[in-house]
Amino acid sequence: MTALQVHKNGGGTIRPGSGQWFDAIAARYDLLNRLMSFGIDKRWRRKTVAALRLDGPARVLDLATGTGDLAIEIVRSHPEATVVGIDPSVGMVEVGRKKVAERGWTDKIDLRIGDAQALEVGDREFDGCTIAFGIRNVPDRAAALREMARVVKPGGRICVLELSEPRGGVLAAVSRFHVHVVIPRLGALLSRAPQYRYLQTSIEAFPPAEEFAALMKRCGLDVLEVRALTFGVCHLYVATPRAEAP
Repeated sequence: MTALQVHKNGGGTIRPGSGQWFDAIAARYDLLNRLMSFGIDKRWRRKTVAALRLDGPARVLDLATGTGDLAIEIVRSHPEATVVGIDPSVGMVEVGRKKVAERGWTDKIDLRIGDAQALEVGDREFDGCTIAFGIRNVPDRAAALREMARVVKPGGRICVLELSEPRGGVLAAVSRFHVHVVIPRLGALLSRAPQYRYLQTSIEAFPPAEEFAALMKRCGLDVLEVRALTFGVCHLYVATPRAEAP
């Protein structure tokens, strides 16, 4: 058992990064994100939605939807759009459903429990797909990427937003200090949970941008753009399904 695994009451363990792992921090997840990113995560989500290039009554799939922030931003920016959000964490989805209901958007945003590696949706069902800060938690990233290629219509866009560690430059050391020291300590202080120590290690372990883009290509996606955001602490990957996706 690793230092970040925890026992269930009935025995066994909960895998770090799983839905149950994030249930414990669901209530404070939004607050912690705002504090630890200094609010920049909102700007990153807006850029992600813009990269989808939606038009008219589009239907969008938002994977690792969490508490629904990106799904809500999609509808806020494109009132004619509808979103299906999928996440493995019951606690996160419950918080998200309350936020959607408060806005009166239950007819526009449908949040569900599910697995990005095996989506219970049909082929070519969506005009676009997003996943923000979630692909690094998926055990089989290739399976999830292949599923994205399967469910998005030809010409539709798939946008992956993910945190990363700058590999060089003046801000690399500052970013590493923030990820390795500030995030886990602030998260543990505010939530009394070890999940933000896992966040540190998962960001560190995520592959470099060019490596992840190559994986996307192997999984049936044509990569249109890889954009470094905020000096490389986050990357936005924009792709479209290949005509003959595997």
